[in-house]
Order: sequence, then structure tokens, then C-alpha cells
Amino acid sequence: MKTHYPDLPEGNIAYIREVSVDSLPDAIRAKLDGAQPVYGIHTETGECVALARDRKLAFMLARQNDLNPVSAH
Repeated sequence: MKTHYPDLPEGNIAYIREVSVDSLPDAIRAKLDGAQPVYGIHTETGECVALARDRKLAFMLARQNDLNPVSAH
């Protein structure tokens, strides 16, 4: 998923989107203690590099890692 944002440096975009808990491996689901929804932080190629228990936290984590988060649906 590559979207052009002229004000952001190339390669620093993180896509934040809700991830279905059912699609996650059992080991990860066990650590979530039933938390839903879960938000993924994704690279431009769609790879999920982190999970967060809420959207606000996902954006904060992306920014702390020098990424520019945008919502993806």
C-alpha cells in the first residue's frame, strides 16, 4: 500500500489499521487477554511490525519510532 503524501518524507509512513484478533497467532491472542479491537502498525509494504491495544497508542508508538502515522482502512 503506497500512498503519496507530499509533506511527509518518503519511507517514513506507518499505516495504522484495526487488526482482527482472530487473524493473529494463538500465542499473541493469549497475551491480549480478550482486548479488542487491536491496532496494527504497518509498513508501506503492508507488513505488520507492531500491535497496540488502542488507536491512540498505535499512533504514539509510530511517532516515537520516527514514523509518520496515517489511518488505513
